[in-house]
Amino acid sequence: MTLLEQIAENIAAIHFDELPPAAIEAAKRAVLDTVGVTLAGAGEPCARIVAQTLASGVGECLVFGSDRRIGPLDAALVNGTAAHALDFDDVSNSLGGHPSAPILPALFALAEMRNSTGREFIAAFVAGFETETRIARAVHFHHYEKGWHPTATLGVFGAAASCSHLMRLKPAETAQALAIAASLASGIKANFGTMTKPLHVGHTARDGLFAALLAEGGFTANPGALEHKQGFLMVFNGAGNFDADKMLKDWGQPYDIVRPGIGVKQHPCCGSTHPAVDALLALRAKCDLAPERVARIDSWTHPRRLAHTDRPDPQSGLDAKFSVQYCLARAWLAGQIVLEDFEDDNWRDPATRAAMQKIHAAPHPDMKPDSAEALGAEIRITFDDGRVIAETIGAALGRGPDNPLPAEALAAKFANCAARALPPQAVSRLERVLLALDAAPSLREVTAAIAVPPPVLRAARA
Repeated sequence: MTLLEQIAENIAAIHFDELPPAAIEAAKRAVLDTVGVTLAGAGEPCARIVAQTLASGVGECLVFGSDRRIGPLDAALVNGTAAHALDFDDVSNSLGGHPSAPILPALFALAEMRNSTGREFIAAFVAGFETETRIARAVHFHHYEKGWHPTATLGVFGAAASCSHLMRLKPAETAQALAIAASLASGIKANFGTMTKPLHVGHTARDGLFAALLAEGGFTANPGALEHKQGFLMVFNGAGNFDADKMLKDWGQPYDIVRPGIGVKQHPCCGSTHPAVDALLALRAKCDLAPERVARIDSWTHPRRLAHTDRPDPQSGLDAKFSVQYCLARAWLAGQIVLEDFEDDNWRDPATRAAMQKIHAAPHPDMKPDSAEALGAEIRITFDDGRVIAETIGAALGRGPDNPLPAEALAAKFANCAARALPPQAVSRLERVLLALDAAPSLREVTAAIAVPPPVLRAARA
């Protein structure tokens, strides 16, 4: 059997009744978080432009942040772009990117079409999550460092796997869907800090759903598309730069969604900036960091993470999300980072720009480039009188099951994000619906709770 055929057999063997409680709870937290950030991202220019550019039409599938319904592939594209528009969606160290955003927009669209239950939805999500992260284990971190955007290039396999599972495709059909997805994989890190990064995720969700639908219809592809001499592994990574055995080893033991698990973001910016931000906030809580008293701030992070966050002069709000200097300056001055820090021309704020001049970012000398442990950071602050304080952390808050974002913090994040599209009563109701997702008899009832009530839309347009 080929690699994809073996993966497809494993996907088919995943059943809700056999999932560990920890996997179900992790999945529900991920859905809650992703729905929230998608609602918040729906009003961003990148999501609006994608929605406006698509041909007008009607369908069964909800466009988040509205009451509009369009075709499933278009809905996956628009909602996938919105899910990643703010770079506030969850992260995975195994994937080297964002695990839920490539999958859930495709699943929501498909589940509306097929009138799936919440239990079916969760099992499909876990199957997709396991697929994308297992393939990721085989190709990282060469894949990431070469310049591929793993959220897209690997997330497409997760989206195809989850949709195949929800559609109850036979293993042979699922292998075809995954093989089709291998030819649809794309996304380069050169476009980080622009609207094209979230577009990667929209296309990934669409293409994963598209691949599964094609396979269901009898469309063919090479089930050896991973290991073929001109297949995914050789083309994307090259000889000697992957370990295919890692894809199947210990599959589901435990599920990746359980351990190492999901990282839920508490700051609306690139996750690679979070360890340094958390270290600075810890120092800020201990002593007075009045700008006039601070002479210099040194930030050391893993070289893999610094490569795309060393941006001392960001040129847009999106660019600022990837600037460790900007994010540290906002955390230093305000004690938090909020969505508004990246809106309008706030990234030009003179006080923030002045503070950035005192922040110096460099790769941590003790963090080896080839190390998988890339989640920590060290901050050292030098005062004008020569005094020095420092803080080192191993991982940002919310990164994995051993350091989870507290339930109340996740609820607050969801409420803040969802409130950008929904009235307070609707936000509260939606939270209850999503936290009880495993009891939902129909995903159509869930998306009905996500839809913006018409009176709210009319008021916004008035």
